[in-house]
Amino acid sequence: MENNLATKVAVVSGASKGIGLAISQALAAAGAHVVAGARHNSPELQALEAAGSATFVAADLSTTEGPRALVAAAAQRGGVDILVNNAGAVTPRFEGLLSVSDEDWMEALTLNFLSAVRITREAVPHMLVRGGGAIVMIGSVNATLPEWNIVDYSASKAALANFAKSLSKEFGHKGIRVNTISPGPVATDLWLAEDGIAAQFSAASGATPDQVVDSVVAGSATGRFTTPAEVADLTVFLAGEQAANITGADIRIDGGYVPTL
Repeated sequence: MENNLATKVAVVSGASKGIGLAISQALAAAGAHVVAGARHNSPELQALEAAGSATFVAADLSTTEGPRALVAAAAQRGGVDILVNNAGAVTPRFEGLLSVSDEDWMEALTLNFLSAVRITREAVPHMLVRGGGAIVMIGSVNATLPEWNIVDYSASKAALANFAKSLSKEFGHKGIRVNTISPGPVATDLWLAEDGIAAQFSAASGATPDQVVDSVVAGSATGRFTTPAEVADLTVFLAGEQAANITGADIRIDGGYVPTL
């Protein structure tokens, strides 16, 4: 059985770069039409649009209006078959809990968690009309491996995983499958750009960014970061018929970074 997603409409949030872009490209390659939401477009998404494989929607997904506009664009193409909630961000908190303000907490919870709640709430009615669908939440190993210096991010990803499990129980009998992918460190600009996480940890610790990366991968069994394409391939699998009886699952892709069950 192949993952042929022709005729499917897929909504992807945070789609212009990194994991979201890789997922958009993989879904398009599998035949789906991707409704791609992000604040800004990118050359790679524009290439998908030019090929007729994607529709870009400029949307701030931390607002109530952004998710509504994203799903409305999918509805104009006939509905929603696949939803990938990928939008998110992390800010290291090197001074710990006492430095994290209410505004910081709300920013993390709004983008990493509430954006998924809002998009899902808009998308589910369209999935029900079409007889079912697949929802994939892009979470993090930090949902179950929380770190003190990303306390708000860890908590928001734990909430996302909990939300996905609840949804799987409510809508499984109606044909909607809901699963979470929990990546460890992924080789994207979020980690590796000049102002990325590695550079921020470098500034705080005195190690070079390369040394920070080396110390992170040393904690994994494979000794490397996951690639965006690997996360994307797993997403396509969970969205397709090959995963027809998988729901309520949290699938970790981290090269053995988490050493416990």
